[in-house]
Amino acid sequence: MGAKRIVFDAIDDLMAFLGNPKAERREIYRIHEWLEKNGYTGIITARMEGDDLPERYAYMQFMADCALRLDYRIVDGMSARQFKVVKYRGSDFAENEFPMVIGTDGIEVASVGITGHDIRYEISYERISTGVARLDGMLDGGVYRGTSILISGTPGTSKTILCGSFVQAACQRGEKALFISFDESNTEIVRNLRSVSIDLEKHVQSGLLLMYSARSEARSAEEYLMIIRKLLDEHNPSCVVIDPLSAILAAPSLRKSNALPRRLFHLLKQRGITVFCSSLISDLAPEMELTQTEISTIADTWIHLSFKVQAGERNRGLTIVKSRGTKHSHQVRELLISDDGATLQDVYVAGGEVLMGTLRAERENEEAIERQRIRGQLFAKQRDLEKAEIEMKLRSEALQSELELKRGEIALFKQEASLREKQWSDRFDARRLSRGADEDTLRVE
Repeated sequence: MGAKRIVFDAIDDLMAFLGNPKAERREIYRIHEWLEKNGYTGIITARMEGDDLPERYAYMQFMADCALRLDYRIVDGMSARQFKVVKYRGSDFAENEFPMVIGTDGIEVASVGITGHDIRYEISYERISTGVARLDGMLDGGVYRGTSILISGTPGTSKTILCGSFVQAACQRGEKALFISFDESNTEIVRNLRSVSIDLEKHVQSGLLLMYSARSEARSAEEYLMIIRKLLDEHNPSCVVIDPLSAILAAPSLRKSNALPRRLFHLLKQRGITVFCSSLISDLAPEMELTQTEISTIADTWIHLSFKVQAGERNRGLTIVKSRGTKHSHQVRELLISDDGATLQDVYVAGGEVLMGTLRAERENEEAIERQRIRGQLFAKQRDLEKAEIEMKLRSEALQSELELKRGEIALFKQEASLREKQWSDRFDARRLSRGADEDTLRVE
């Protein structure tokens, strides 16, 4: 036959027929020696009692070169399997427990993001768009490729719309993208996003976009991690959306609730994939800005959405809580959703209060009217000034003319007086001469 690997499944059941612990041990050692002599690799399985082998078979783990322990339990009504390497002679190995999943591709050990001690990622200085132009401006041109972006907010704050905008921008750049959604079908997401001019259907048909949806409670968290890794291997996307990531918390897991998001982010960063995920915040305390997964502590960029109720109207606000390595805006923006998609609007700040929606529009309208009134007053004053300048100029010209006329009259009067003086002098001299006066007595002018 030429076999090199031999499996002894449930050897404890086989040995039970001997009915003698010493005979059982002797047979097991004989099998061990036979395997070594012929160079065969043997796999032996045995049932455990509690956390260890039955006492009569405890010696087997000392005899074997490699000892593995499998554990099965029910967590919140969901089956969960654990895998641990107890010993492995002549080789280094990970000593922690790992979730184990049995799927269509066989047995998979969910060691993603658990093994290894060093954290090393290839970094990029390239910035990519979030799909919302003004949000890119708030982030100094977009987000770094290969980083993680978290969108947090209460239900209805348009987290999915921002996720859809990000995916659409990636596909428009010709990049492959993966959209993972929980508790909402792909067809519903495509239909709903189309109402805000986000058409994902054409990208699905072109093969650029792969969409996967599932019920959050249908599988364990470890199974979803394995599914996501398989989708990454098959589609090889550069951008991934998970909406909402917090839904995975509803899936049973033997590990801490925030362990899976950390492992998932580690997997995506290793591959240089940009991940855009959403997370729900409780309606009871939205001002706390705390995510259920506490993933906000490891996300590179955290964008928070909130509602502000004013004058009987509910409006959406957007703030950037943090963005590592990026100079970003700290101001609140109003998030507007229309038939053309999502956009941001500057809020109105009056007396330390942020106004949005109708109140913002009313205050802006009042300001516009006031500016128009001031401009009208300025225009009227400028016209009055111009009129006064014209009147002053005309009056100045009239006075100048009157002054010139006076000067002319004075010049004419001087000329006439001089002529009269000369005529008087000439008559006086003629009269003296007629009386016989000598020249010395003539009047000299």
